[in-house]
Amino acid sequence: MKYNDTTYEMLSRRIAGEIVISPSPGKTMKKWRNLFGVSQIELSDALDCSPSVISDYESGRRRSPGAGFIKKFVKALITIDKNRGGDYLRQIAKATFTPSDVFIDIREFATPVTVEELVHSVEGEVLTGGDRLQQNIFGYTVVDSLKAIQNLSGLDFYRVFGATSERALVFTGVSSGRSPMIAVKISPFKPRIVVLHGSIRKIDQLALSLASNEKITLTISRIPDQDELISALLDLYKSTQD
Repeated sequence: MKYNDTTYEMLSRRIAGEIVISPSPGKTMKKWRNLFGVSQIELSDALDCSPSVISDYESGRRRSPGAGFIKKFVKALITIDKNRGGDYLRQIAKATFTPSDVFIDIREFATPVTVEELVHSVEGEVLTGGDRLQQNIFGYTVVDSLKAIQNLSGLDFYRVFGATSERALVFTGVSSGRSPMIAVKISPFKPRIVVLHGSIRKIDQLALSLASNEKITLTISRIPDQDELISALLDLYKSTQD
């Protein structure tokens, strides 16, 4: 089996599994449809159903989908991506190893955006590096902070951060910012901006010091919901495709 086929298979399992265990399956289906950049009409054509069926699932008006529909849903997204040349797979592959639920989203901008534009898109509060807001960034990686710490080896961390120079690195599930910034500190390559998202009451002073010393713009996103954060970043990504 080719690498791309293997990656698609593992990504398919991840999507299906996330939908099955989600307390809001329709909302999760919508998230993945948006991540793939597929419209309701395009998806309904692939599934040979009415767009209203997709809309009803995503809004919760229709009961949770069965295993058969979920399988067809995932296959349709994968097939559409393959027919487009594998655009989403290439985004995921930027991590240089098999995707897992550590990585929530990975994107490359078609044209660079400024740090300030990204801060604005995530409703960010800048804590350090306010003098570097006009620097360009060329993409972003969204990482589940806790899962990254629990599941990634030192080599994996090297690969993640090695692929994020001149990028934004977004950590979700953050409580103080200490662990993410320590991980960034030990990497030889640094992102231009680190965005922290989660139930953050107070930023750890070490996180602030590390960000200042490494000349990294450290920002807290004030968007309350993780899915809304991903959607806001996706809108920024789409704006560079025009």
